[in-house]
Amino acid sequence: MQVGAIFFTKLKFLISVFLMAVWVFVSGSNAFAQPAPDPNSVFPTEILEIVTSSGSFKFSVEIADEVQERSKGLMFRETMLPTHGMIFDFGETSPVSMWMRNTPLSLDMIFIKQDGEIARIVSDTVPFSEEIISSGKPVSHVLELNAGMARQIGMKAGDKVIHSFFNYQD
Repeated sequence: MQVGAIFFTKLKFLISVFLMAVWVFVSGSNAFAQPAPDPNSVFPTEILEIVTSSGSFKFSVEIADEVQERSKGLMFRETMLPTHGMIFDFGETSPVSMWMRNTPLSLDMIFIKQDGEIARIVSDTVPFSEEIISSGKPVSHVLELNAGMARQIGMKAGDKVIHSFFNYQD
C-alpha cells in the first residue's frame, strides 16, 4: 500500500472521529438515539445498545452469523458511519481469535459473553495486520466498531450489551 493511501485512510478516520465528537457535544446524551444503517452495509442490520457508566448508546450493526459472513467481516470496507458496526455471532461460547487481514479500517474489537457482558476490549487495531487478536476467555460474540468509539463512550469490561443475541441474568 502506498503512503498516500495510508495517509488518506487515517485522515478519513480522524475526520470521522472529529465529526462524531462534535455530534455528541451538540446532541448531548441523545447522540446515539437513532443510528442509521451505513450505506456501505453488506449484511442485514439491527439495533444494538451498549450500557456504560456514561450512558446508553445505540448502534446500527450488521449481523455476521454465517461462516462466510464471519470470514469476510469488514474486510475491504474503507469507511463506516460512527454509529455503525458489525457483530459476529459464533453460535457457541469458546475462545475466539480475530485478525485485521484485508481490513483498511482501524477498529475496536469488543469480546462479549453469552449474557451480554463485555469480557475484553481491544482498541485501535492495526489495519491490514495479520496479528492474532484473542478474546482471552470464552465468548459468544465479537462487536467491531470504529477505532476510538469504545473510549469515546466510556466502555469497559463488565459493561452490558443489549440485543436479542444475549441471555440476560440478574
